[in-house]
Amino acid sequence: MSNQMKFNDELTVGAQPTEAEIKSMAADGFKAVINFRTEGEEDQPLSPDDEGDLVRSHGMEYLHVPVSIDEIDETKVDAVRRQYEALPKPVFAHCKSGKRAGAMMMMHTAVENDMSGDQALKKAKEMGFECDQPELEKFVKDYVDGRQGAKASS
Repeated sequence: MSNQMKFNDELTVGAQPTEAEIKSMAADGFKAVINFRTEGEEDQPLSPDDEGDLVRSHGMEYLHVPVSIDEIDETKVDAVRRQYEALPKPVFAHCKSGKRAGAMMMMHTAVENDMSGDQALKKAKEMGFECDQPELEKFVKDYVDGRQGAKASS
């Protein structure tokens, strides 16, 4: 698959996969898919429900967490972090371009690794996630800073 970033052995983030890519994910070793796209987004090859059916038909678990930049909040991120922990690994997380999925999973990874917000943003840039939305960058920084020392499993 193109346009993807491997966070670690348990998590890869990327852009919207094609149907063929979804079909090959199980053979590639993925055990679960998280879709952060909202219903009805433009350039959506499958509805979230249809994508879920396809993912499950190939023996993987599916989690749909619709996230729009306008409606992201700490409660949603906390819920995603808990749900992610319960999924079998490795996980492929996506949205349309990978930015929302990258931000959501970077917040989780940063908190789990006791990083500061600035460290999380620096790591995201090193991985190739360029945040062109100042409000999202501020949210990521503030969320991570507010959760330092608070792992999801605690």
